[in-house]
Amino acid sequence: MITIDHKGNLLEIAVLGEFTLADFKEFEDLVRARIPNQGVLNLFFDLRQMADFTLDVAWEEIQFSRQHPHDFGRVAVLTDSQWVTWSAWLSQAFVDADIAVFADETEARAWLEGAQ
Repeated sequence: MITIDHKGNLLEIAVLGEFTLADFKEFEDLVRARIPNQGVLNLFFDLRQMADFTLDVAWEEIQFSRQHPHDFGRVAVLTDSQWVTWSAWLSQAFVDADIAVFADETEARAWLEGAQ
């Protein structure tokens, strides 16, 4: 399950439990709707309560990133997981966004605010 909040060009996404393909599609739809009005988006992913993700989510994320290489400015990922950290690093190969991983929410939000 995910929750999404959006303010201007910032999308905040929190994943609770398993991150499914339906959740990712919900995120994709919102991004596609916001880009024409907001331009470059900044993302805040709170993955501290993510239990797992399905393999189809990983594949969809790669495809989505390749379709939107210039649509993101900064992406802050909040997590304690080394696997998620590695995945965020891998995502940089497909987008020209600044992607940073944080263990502290305050630091992540301050970094994102520096982009605005």
